This record gives sequence, C-alpha cells and structure tokens, in this order.
Amino acid sequence: MTQPAIAEGLLAWSPDRGLTPAPAQGGRLLVADSWLLRDGRVRGFDRHRERFLRACGECGALPLRRLTEFWHDMTAALPRAGEWFPRVELVAGSLELRLLLRHAPPLGTDVRVWAAGQPDPRTVPRRKGPDLDALARVRGRAAGADADEAVLIAPSGVVLEAANSSLLWWEDDTLCLPPPRLPVLAGVTMALVEERATRTGIRVAHQERTLTELDGREVWLVNALHGIRPVRAWTGRPLTAGPAVHAPEWRQWLDDLMEPLPDN
Repeated sequence: MTQPAIAEGLLAWSPDRGLTPAPAQGGRLLVADSWLLRDGRVRGFDRHRERFLRACGECGALPLRRLTEFWHDMTAALPRAGEWFPRVELVAGSLELRLLLRHAPPLGTDVRVWAAGQPDPRTVPRRKGPDLDALARVRGRAAGADADEAVLIAPSGVVLEAANSSLLWWEDDTLCLPPPRLPVLAGVTMALVEERATRTGIRVAHQERTLTELDGREVWLVNALHGIRPVRAWTGRPLTAGPAVHAPEWRQWLDDLMEPLPDN
C-alpha cells in the first residue's frame, strides 16, 4: 500500500511498481497540473483531476484506466502534513507519468505586476505543461523589472492572463474576466471564483480590455498556489493599482474551501 511521502523529490509511476524515486530529469511536459496542499487539505482537488485527465486524453497518450490508476497512487503518496506544492506530469516522448513533490514557496497576499505587456509565448495556451519553461522566462524578466508576475497580451493588445495566473478585475460591482474565446487556460481557481459570483448574484461579464483600461481598477491574479492576489502595484508603465475593496472577503472564502484529500 502506498504511504504518504515526506520528502521533496521526483517520483515516476509504473503500473507494476507504483511511484518510485526517479533521478531529476528534463524533458518537455505534455501536461502538468499543480495545487496548494496544506496539512492534507486542497481546494478543488476533483477539478484538478478532471483537468489533468482531460488534457492527457486530448494528447491521446494513455488509456483512461492507466491515468486513473496513477491518480489513485499519486493521491495516496501526497503528504498529509506541512505545506506543499505538488505537480503531476505527463512527459513527452516517454509518456511517463510523474509526481514532483515540492515544498510550497512563501505565499503572497498581493502582487506587483510588470505591465509592459508581454506577447504570449505559448504554443499550447489552453493546456498547462508544454509552455512552462517559456512562462518561467517571462516571469524572470518580470523579476528584473521589480515585479512578481507579468501580463500576457494578444497581438491586438487585449489582456489575456498572467504568466502563472488567471486575471480578473472589477468594474464597479461587476466581476470581469477575458472571454473564453481568447487563448487562456481554464483556471481551476478562476472557475471557483466565477461560480461563487454567479451563485451569490454578482454580475459577471466577459470583457476585452487593454492594460490601459485596467488603470485604477481592482485587479486580481488568481491561481491554485496563492489563491487571490490583488495587484498592489504595476511596474513598467504608469498605471495605478485600484484599492482592493473586494479581495479580503473573497480571500477568506477561498481559504475556507480547502477540504481533506480523499482516502481513495
């Protein structure tokens, strides 16, 4: 029976051996997914499972039965204590399924964003995995501009998302996000936020906006690691970050969504 892991490292999976330690190796990822794990509790774990299995299925790589066996063993191996940021992976070429166990980095409550507007470098924007290296380079350039994140824009100048986060903003009391027809990743945390807004009667609108049109507004970057981070400051162009009026209540709500991992 698989026991929860207690150390960082890469684990490779096979139907016969389950998860076993593997040497650190590169290789382009066909699919990846990750989430915050805090003392055995996760937000939207089933949604991460669905997104990962669906993305693997779209690659035509492995039968569903094998993918679900991997997910079962992976879930059992996840630590039940401490703060972690695990990543599941499907590797191109070998089609190996892996679990990368990482301690969670320090979590941010707000974020400084490089507003130079980076052309979208992704080749497969709707699937997480193939473009992680390109996005890491974008974030590296943002760090050089005294920022934590960078905004990706379409050729038209319309805002898409950030390198590692979905992007949304408030226009008065309307929650706005880019239209799904744009090349954006279907974010798990973004979906949770959008569903809560709809459920509680908050107007949701899909809007195309340039960076300039976000000036002075409450803008959030949202992902599975940090949750909701309101933009505290923009760098790279003279934009003003609007006051984070809505963020505190929504951050508390999101924290309360963490649930224990299933026992399989």
